[in-house]
Amino acid sequence: MAHNEVGVSDFVKERLLRIRGDLRIFRDLDPAKTALVIIDMQNAFLEPGGPIEVPSAREIVEPVNRVAQGCRELGVPVIWIRSHHPRNGGDWRHFFDHFVRPDPRAAAAAHLSADAHGSQFFADMDVQDSDYIVIKNRYSCFVPGASSLERLLRSMGRDTIVLCGTKTNICVESTARDGMMIDLRVVVLSDATSTLSDVEHQASLNVLIQEFADILTTDEVLRELRANRGDVPLEENERATP
Repeated sequence: MAHNEVGVSDFVKERLLRIRGDLRIFRDLDPAKTALVIIDMQNAFLEPGGPIEVPSAREIVEPVNRVAQGCRELGVPVIWIRSHHPRNGGDWRHFFDHFVRPDPRAAAAAHLSADAHGSQFFADMDVQDSDYIVIKNRYSCFVPGASSLERLLRSMGRDTIVLCGTKTNICVESTARDGMMIDLRVVVLSDATSTLSDVEHQASLNVLIQEFADILTTDEVLRELRANRGDVPLEENERATP
């Protein structure tokens, strides 16, 4: 099974069905209220051999690009999140001094500096001129001062975010948790997120579905958004719910 085919554990699903009778919280996704947020699909994480490489992130390039294009067609804003820091990591000394080993510390910070190659979006990502790009300097986009994402969402009247990107259990999960706690409706795409192992990916999904977000696939989200747009016909392979 490919990394991005790993979903929520059966025992968690069974528990949720006993407790609340449903795996979904936020049904009937509305294209007029939804934004797609794509986290950290940058060279530093996707290019082979880098100091902070996430190899499985290359597996999700196709579903991330596909959901982005589907959202554009539905009028759903596509927001790319780009992490970067000063070349010496000076805006987050606590992290770079204590959570990164001394030998790769400078390389990791340099890879994510504003003008570095590692900070740029991976070449295969379909970033369009109509999309939004938001810079962040913490794991969560919603930590005060970390990014302008919340202000952008509120200005567009969007109360629902669909999250994808890397890493599932770090920046995606942190943003999902804080998004729920500022009263956003949060959906995380299980097949368009990735991290360093299947175990960590699934563990993050297991936590998120219980308290913070709905966990859906790319096809499920696109099908629901298209159905609720009304004027966009469903494709033949989207008519039946799997």
